[in-house]
Amino acid sequence: MTFGEGMPMLDETIDDWGTARLTLNRPERHNAFNAELIAALEEAFTRLGQSGDVRAIVLAGNGKSFSAGADLDWMRAAAGWTEAENQADAMSLSNMLAAINDCPKPVIVVAHGHVTGGGVGLVACADMAVAIEGAQFRLSEVRLGLTPATISPFVLARIGAAARRWFLTAEAFTAEDAAAMGLVNETAIDEDAAEAMVAHWLAHIGQAAPGAVADAKRLALDFAAAEITEELREESARRIAARRVSEEGREGISAFLSKGKPSWVTE
Repeated sequence: MTFGEGMPMLDETIDDWGTARLTLNRPERHNAFNAELIAALEEAFTRLGQSGDVRAIVLAGNGKSFSAGADLDWMRAAAGWTEAENQADAMSLSNMLAAINDCPKPVIVVAHGHVTGGGVGLVACADMAVAIEGAQFRLSEVRLGLTPATISPFVLARIGAAARRWFLTAEAFTAEDAAAMGLVNETAIDEDAAEAMVAHWLAHIGQAAPGAVADAKRLALDFAAAEITEELREESARRIAARRVSEEGREGISAFLSKGKPSWVTE
């Protein structure tokens, strides 16, 4: 594909099954963030997350890199802003990451090439991520006199104490390193292998009830690392009770008992 003036910063397609594919489309800037791309990502994940036609969202990048973090022109402009203006700008990035992290649809990321700073944040917000061999990850902020503050809640939720090394040294790490620390779930030798992994995940998601998937994702987000209190146990019981009496829950159990197939399973 040829890229030029007027090309969207974020490509979007939706297939007949309901896979939405979003592709970062600033290859000449290694898909680095600016205000426009951040806004486009937040809007897309918010809208697709509420769409009844979407079952899952796959995020990838055009060109040589998944995302090299912040755009240099954007960073140069921010250096001249006030602290209040910088805080508002950082909240825009945080809101975008939250829209991905909290999206009720399964989010799959395919990472390749350079994955730097905010690009690591995107990966951390995914439910499933595959990195293509040769990908180079880096949390480079301290080398610029900055910190990975805005992305840190999402990165820490994903890799925990392992972040202490990478936040402080800003050294590069590989797809294999990313898998070992849990930043990505799988590695792939090339783009075709990565796409096969995506297809594998989508096939399994296709066997699951969409509403149950959304609720299960919410469980993982809400209950992770929570203290097991009586209140938490009561809330977990409330949630399964709601699922059991839901339309999906009744249909799923009925189909299982009758050895049938529920309506959400498509071939």
